Amino acid sequence: MNRRTALLSTLALTLMPKAAFARPPFRLGGAPVPLLSPPFTDGAGRKLELADFSGRVVLLNIWATWCPPCREEMPALDALQRALGGADFAVVPLSIDRNGLDAARRFYDEIGILDLGLYWGEDVRVQLAFAAFGLPTTLLIDRTGRELARIYGPARWDKPAAIAQIASVIDAG
Repeated sequence: MNRRTALLSTLALTLMPKAAFARPPFRLGGAPVPLLSPPFTDGAGRKLELADFSGRVVLLNIWATWCPPCREEMPALDALQRALGGADFAVVPLSIDRNGLDAARRFYDEIGILDLGLYWGEDVRVQLAFAAFGLPTTLLIDRTGRELARIYGPARWDKPAAIAQIASVIDAG
């Protein structure tokens, strides 16, 4: 996706009515879908794949620092990680910035992100592997690495409805 297309999709998402954030973010119920996993890098420079999170429910958020809705939802993702993160759950914010981890690290420092891990993947590989055709794209992934649900656009991850929905997925095993 080129920058113009990404910016237009981001603009469209910012015009969504705020009432859309009052409901749980995901529509659950379909059969889990196997996922590809392109390699990505964590803040320490280690190469990872989704399989490295096996045994945990994962909220994979594909984002970039130049995406306004991505920037807006990052504090809520940080709060979600703080509330539910641990041995059974992880928020994995996967940056696709062309400037790599440094761009995401500067952004985290700028807005005070404390609890989220730092992850980066090559933009085209990540977008193709996860069918992320707009930013942000967020996938809810089960403990075996299969997609349970996805949304395109920002969500209020720190709201009770979102936390309760994700907690119910974690509790379901």
